[in-house]
Amino acid sequence: MTSPLKKIRVIDIGTLLAGPWGATLLGDFGAEVIKVEKPDLGDEIRYWGNNKNGVGLMYKLINRNKKSITADLRTKFGVKIIKTLVKNKDIIIENYRKGTLEKWGLGYETLSKINPGLIMVRITGFGQTGPNSHKPGFGTLAEGYAGFAAINGYQDRSPLLPGFGLADETSGLMGAFLALTALHERDKSGIGQVVEFGIYEPLFTLLGPQVVDYDQLGIVQTRNGSRLPFTAPRNTYLTKDDKWVSISGSAQSTFERMCEALNIKHLI
Repeated sequence: MTSPLKKIRVIDIGTLLAGPWGATLLGDFGAEVIKVEKPDLGDEIRYWGNNKNGVGLMYKLINRNKKSITADLRTKFGVKIIKTLVKNKDIIIENYRKGTLEKWGLGYETLSKINPGLIMVRITGFGQTGPNSHKPGFGTLAEGYAGFAAINGYQDRSPLLPGFGLADETSGLMGAFLALTALHERDKSGIGQVVEFGIYEPLFTLLGPQVVDYDQLGIVQTRNGSRLPFTAPRNTYLTKDDKWVSISGSAQSTFERMCEALNIKHLI
């Protein structure tokens, strides 16, 4: 099959996880992605996690399907490289602190004059506007700020952060989705635009009905381990042979079949 994004061209000038992951997802579906790293050390994610023969496996995962170049964006020559690249590209993805690209002379106002159809995806700690927009932010901070840690874990224990880059990776997913949405709009208008959000925002939207429950009912969600207050059974259970299973009776029909299988039909 022909890859659906085969003719889409992307520049990934992001670092670490959130921005580059969005570019990777576009590359998975056929987009041409050019990964720009700083000279010498490259992207810091090269040194995250495990490595094999000196090559970081996390780097390979997050930056698959990409073409690699180096450019120091703090120099005139590095800026010139990016300005040259954007002439015939569709999307540029970045996740630097607010104002960094403008300081380097690579803000959207500048790049859109070179390519009016360019779409820029900007992922920061707290977005480009608002009282916290000037602050830096990483995924771990966002997982607390969005409220995830507060509802994750057991009631009698401390809040828990996830064991992987949840906020960063949901931001990458959202960045890829919104980039394609902007491309769809460009097909109609012929004009590019900026897509921007804070790392905490995609995760906040995934957390469920906390806001409407609080607004309408005054309910604040607490930590309940693996349980949910509106469906049962819903948990992890240890079997007689010391194996763990995940069980959820989210649908009435599923709950009834569980009761029949466990010979506790009276619970139905």
